[in-house]
Amino acid sequence: MKKPKVIAVAGPTACGKTELAIRLAKKLDGEIISADSRLVYKGFNIACAKPAPEEREGIPHHLMDIVEPEFDYTVGNFYDDAKTAIEDILSRGKTPVIAGGTGLYFRILLENYNLPRAEANYELREELEKKEKEDLLSELAKLDRITYERLKESNKRRIVRALEVIKTLNKPLSEMELQKEPEYEVEWHIPQISSRAELYAKINKRVDIMLDKGLIEETETLLQKHGRIKNIVDTIGYKEIITYLDGHATPEEAVEKLKQHTRNYAKRQITWFKRNPELSRQLTGI
Repeated sequence: MKKPKVIAVAGPTACGKTELAIRLAKKLDGEIISADSRLVYKGFNIACAKPAPEEREGIPHHLMDIVEPEFDYTVGNFYDDAKTAIEDILSRGKTPVIAGGTGLYFRILLENYNLPRAEANYELREELEKKEKEDLLSELAKLDRITYERLKESNKRRIVRALEVIKTLNKPLSEMELQKEPEYEVEWHIPQISSRAELYAKINKRVDIMLDKGLIEETETLLQKHGRIKNIVDTIGYKEIITYLDGHATPEEAVEKLKQHTRNYAKRQITWFKRNPELSRQLTGI
């Protein structure tokens, strides 16, 4: 049976995914599904470059502004919600366009990765998050050497989640069935980027625009409404501005840190997307 076709627009932050996705959606009578782990949160607008309603050019966008920042939106939540959106869009004869920069979202939805289903264990997660990354890696190495080798360069959050799954299911991740047959025929796109220097210049310019749009005020509003919850203080854009609000950095220092952290994030995204052969060919030279 022929697989349903979807369009994927992936790539690092600030490369132009929103514009390309809207252009493709207009051309193909499509609707956009956000594949961004921060755009799901209400109020995460300027810092996360969420396209404003007028910037969406009349194209329906799914999986934006769907939960409050207090909610821990997982990759499992994304898979379930995105599948529902895809089936809805297809049922109306339209084309799903999945667009964003969260690599794991693309992997579990459109590639061959099978998501281990483990209920969230918040008590265990909180206990693990208190530990240093080196201690977590040491524990992971003892429980699952193969997964340790795969994740040893990853961020702390992924290591915590791996340990949470292993301990909850009482089985090494490497022994679980982590591959499946892809469910969709995927046409992959990445906005044209000529060089890493061009991308970094775009990132720096975007940060300046964020400040002009009111990033500091948005951070203050979110803190007043929700307090210093993890999903705010750990989000690039807010965490740097918080150092300024707390008096630990000048505005200039906070902005420079924000630019640096965003460039570092883009570098990690590029590394991730290059694991996909379809995307790797389009990322040649950066």
